[in-house]
Amino acid sequence: MAIAQMAKVIIVCHRTQVSELLEVLQGEGICHILNAEEAVVSRDMPELAPGNDRPRDIETLINRLQKSIAFLKDYAKGAKGLASVLSPRTVVDEESYDKVVSDEEILKIIDRSERLEASMDKTRGEIESLHGILDMLRPWASLETPVEELGRLHRSICWAGLIPSQQFEQAQEKIAELGGAVQHIGTSNNKDACLIVALNESAEETQKLLRSVEFEMVSFESMTGTVAELIAENELQLERTEKQLQGLLDEASALSKNLLSIEILHDHYSNLLEREQTRDTAPATEHTVLLEGWVKKGDYARLEKAVSQFGAVSLTKVEPAEDEEIPVEIENKNAIKPFEVITRLYGMPKHFEVDPTAFLAPFFAIFFGLCLTDAGYGLVIIAMMVFMIKKMQGDKKLMWMLGICAGATVVAGALTGGWFGDGIQKFIPALAPVREKMMWFDPLEKPMTFFIMALVLGYIQIMAGLAIGFFHYLKRKDYITAVCDYLTWLVMLNALVLFLAGKFGALAPAIGRVSGFLAPLPAATILTYSHRQGRWGGRIGMGLYNLFSTIFYLGDVLSYLRLMALGMVTAGLAMAINVITEIVGRIPYGIGVVAMIIVFVGGHLFNLAINALGAFVHTLRLQYVEFFPKFLLGGGRQFEPLSKKYKHIYITKQESSGIS
Repeated sequence: MAIAQMAKVIIVCHRTQVSELLEVLQGEGICHILNAEEAVVSRDMPELAPGNDRPRDIETLINRLQKSIAFLKDYAKGAKGLASVLSPRTVVDEESYDKVVSDEEILKIIDRSERLEASMDKTRGEIESLHGILDMLRPWASLETPVEELGRLHRSICWAGLIPSQQFEQAQEKIAELGGAVQHIGTSNNKDACLIVALNESAEETQKLLRSVEFEMVSFESMTGTVAELIAENELQLERTEKQLQGLLDEASALSKNLLSIEILHDHYSNLLEREQTRDTAPATEHTVLLEGWVKKGDYARLEKAVSQFGAVSLTKVEPAEDEEIPVEIENKNAIKPFEVITRLYGMPKHFEVDPTAFLAPFFAIFFGLCLTDAGYGLVIIAMMVFMIKKMQGDKKLMWMLGICAGATVVAGALTGGWFGDGIQKFIPALAPVREKMMWFDPLEKPMTFFIMALVLGYIQIMAGLAIGFFHYLKRKDYITAVCDYLTWLVMLNALVLFLAGKFGALAPAIGRVSGFLAPLPAATILTYSHRQGRWGGRIGMGLYNLFSTIFYLGDVLSYLRLMALGMVTAGLAMAINVITEIVGRIPYGIGVVAMIIVFVGGHLFNLAINALGAFVHTLRLQYVEFFPKFLLGGGRQFEPLSKKYKHIYITKQESSGIS
C-alpha cells in the first residue's frame, strides 16, 4: 500500500557488451533507462552524445512483418468470435520460440507473402476491369455490325452511347429534325443504348443536342468484332482470371499456416528494436555507453546480479538531482491491487505523494454496489467475471475489480431487497420471507433513508480525503501545510456539522454550542494562513475566498446523491421489466412462456448493461472530482522498465501447462 521506493543508478558498459547487457536487462524487466535528453549525466557532461544510429533495417523488417500478418490473418484458420477476443495471443513454449527465431528460412515467407498479395491485388483489378467491360458491352449485345466499322463513314458521323430512357423519344425526334437518325440497340439501368448518325454539316448542332439530353459517349476503341463475340471473349477471360484468383487464394490459405511463425518474428524483432533504440539514444563516449536510470530498491540486488555477468560493465548507485522527476510505481496487496486500474486511469501520483488505491478501494466497491442495489445483477456480474478471468489473457485486474464490486452489489441488493427488481415477490413468492429477513430497508418505501445514507457516505469520504492529506504532510514533517491546509478544514467542517446537528435536535444542544464556539478558530487560521505567499492584503483576500469555498464542500457532498438516484433508477426499471414480463406471460398457446423468458432475460440484461456502465462512470467521477483533489496532485511519471513485450504470443516454459 505505497509508492515503491526508487534507486537512481548509472551502468557504464563497453560498447562490445552493451547489446548483450540490454538483452539481459530487458529479460529482467526491472530497470527504467533514460535517454540522453533525460539523463542528468548528459547535462553534467555535454560532450557525451547519443549514437543516433536509427535501426532502419529492423524498422523496415517489422513493417513488412506487420503487413504480412495483416494479409495472412484473413486466410488463417483459427479461433473466431469471443474466443479470439478474450485470448488473442497464441501460447508458445520457449523451445518453439527459439527454433523460429533461429530459422532464417522463415524470413523468405515474407517475400512470398508480399508477392502473393501483389498478384492478388493485380488479379482483382483485372477482374474488376473485365466486369466493367462486360457491363459496358451487354446493352449492345444485339448489335451485329463489327464495332470497328462504326466510324468508317464518309459523309456522316456515327456516335455510340447511352441516353436516359425518359429523354430518348424527345432526342430521337429532334435528331430527325436535324436530318439524322437514331437506332435503338438495347436498354440497361434506365438508359437506352443507341447509335446516332448525323450528316457532317449538322454534326455540331447534333452534339449540342446530345449534351442537352445527357448523352454518354461509349467508345469501342481498340476492340474488333461483334459485341456478341466481344462479350464471349471477355466472359472467357473473366472465367480464367477468377480461376487464377482462386488459385492465389488457395496459396494464401496454405501460406497462412506460417502465420504463427511470422507473429513470433514480429514480437522478437519488436523487442530487438526497443533494445537498439535504447542503446542508440543513451549518452556515450567512443568506447563506452552510459545507461542512466531507475530501479525499485527492492529489485536492486537483482540488477546487481544481472550486471555482474559482464566483465566490462560497472553499476553505481547515485543520488538523484534536486529537480529530477522520479518515476512512480505503486505496489499494493492482492486484495487492493485490482483497484490500481482506477489510479492508473487517473494518472500516477507524484513520487512524494500518497498512493490513493487502498483508500479508494472500499469506497469504490460500496458506491458501485449502491448504484446498482440489486443482488441478482451482482450475481450475474460475478458469473461473467469468473468466466472472463478464466478465459481472458493479459492483465485481469479490471475483471477482479468488477468482481469485487459485484460482491458489494450482492450485499447492497440483499440489504435493500433487490433481486432482479421485485422478481422474488412476483415470480418466486415462496422466497419472500427469506428476502425480508435479509432486508435493512426498501428504498422505494423509505427513500429518505437512502438519501441520508448517500450524504453520510459522501461526507465520510470527503473527510477521509482531508485526513489522508493531513497525516501525509505530518509524515513528511511539513507541519504548516498539514495544519493550515488540512487540519483547519477538518476541525471547522466537523464543528459546523455538529453545530447544525445540535440546532436541529440530532445531537445534544450542549455539543452543538461547544462546536459553535470551536469553529471560529480554524476559520481564522484559514483566513490568515491558507494562502501564505505575498503581502498580507493579498493573503487575507485569498483567505476570504477560501472561507467562501466552504459552500463548495456542500456541493461536493450533494454530488453523492447520485448514488441514491442511480440505485432507485435501476430498481424502478427492473420493476417495469417485471411488469411487462407478467403482461406478455398472459399470451395463450404457450407463446406467453417463451415471450416471458425473452422479455425477462433481455430486459434485465439491458438494464444491467446500462446501469452497470452508469455505476462505473459515476463512481469513477466521485473519486476523481470529489475525493482525489482533497489530497492528491497527480501527474507523476510512470515507471516504465525496459522489458520484453509480446503483441501476438505468450511464451511459457515447455514443462508449464498454463499461461505464464
